[in-house]
Amino acid sequence: MNKEQIIELISGKIRLIRLEKGYSQDKMSEVLGISKKTLVQIEKGRTLSGWTNAVAVCSLFRDSEVLQSVLGEEPLEVIETIAHDQVNRPKDKTMGGRVWWKEIDKKGKFLLQQNLVSQHYRIIDDKHYRWYSSFDKQEAVMRLNELFK
Repeated sequence: MNKEQIIELISGKIRLIRLEKGYSQDKMSEVLGISKKTLVQIEKGRTLSGWTNAVAVCSLFRDSEVLQSVLGEEPLEVIETIAHDQVNRPKDKTMGGRVWWKEIDKKGKFLLQQNLVSQHYRIIDDKHYRWYSSFDKQEAVMRLNELFK
């Protein structure tokens, strides 16, 4: 995934997210900081939301079932990985990948997983803290080997 794909994906789901939350177009446009006219154009598919707006949607509605159905349980992790090209530091505690993740490899206390929806990779430790995220499998495997040493 890249920024353009995320923008298209989020733009196509904004209406469903709004309806899921029970928001009017006025309320949704206020929450997102855009005009109602712009929101209507996005919802009708006449324009795309833009990167900043896509990030805002993922941040403000990260618990949305609609959003999680297209990005997995942690939409912000996907956004952060794309924005920085990778995430390479201990991060927030995860839920351990019980639902949205497939185990790729395990070395010591570190587990390499792939998200079933977004297809990105991450490394978590035995306490479920995320250490690394990337869309590049080779880089993720190399980082797993480095962490295991």
